[in-house]
Amino acid sequence: MAAASSVAWPPMLAQLGKHMLRIRQATLDDIPYLVRWDHDPAVIACASDDPNAEEAFGADWADEVAGNSDVTCYYVAELDGRPIGAMQVIDPHREPTRYWGDIAPNLRAIDIWIGDAGDRNKGIGAAIMRLAIDRCFADGAAAIVIDPLASNTNAHRFYQRLGFAPVGRRMFGDDDCLIHELTRAGWRAAHSGD
Repeated sequence: MAAASSVAWPPMLAQLGKHMLRIRQATLDDIPYLVRWDHDPAVIACASDDPNAEEAFGADWADEVAGNSDVTCYYVAELDGRPIGAMQVIDPHREPTRYWGDIAPNLRAIDIWIGDAGDRNKGIGAAIMRLAIDRCFADGAAAIVIDPLASNTNAHRFYQRLGFAPVGRRMFGDDDCLIHELTRAGWRAAHSGD
């Protein structure tokens, strides 16, 4: 199979009941949302094992968003035009920080977070992931990897319902993570009845 193409995608749309979900590339206009969500205690708890962390990602969001490319790209999810969450999709083999270290080519890595508590646990995250997973596999990715904290059992259940399988623990800096992987076959098997 040929190498997967760019992670910089055009907008994706899905109907969620009476609501429209739109996922689009993040822009500089989204920085206030990204900063606010980065400081949300629940988002921080899902992103870091550091009990004293004041931000989930500690990102310079202007640089991150301006750095969107065919290798790493941030997206904002909107529900009926209202920003409700964000996602990063990367090619972990080509990503310049080498966060994933020595990793096979033709993979994708996804991080997702729903920004405000009122938008969580409503199926929006699953809908965002389904759109992203479909796009990754349509673009030729062999598999998708994620790195939820080992302590975040809610995230493990969420990803496993989508078909991700745990493949082992790994330290990313001070964060103890349980790596999960979703293969094309795993995605088909998880959704064979859809």
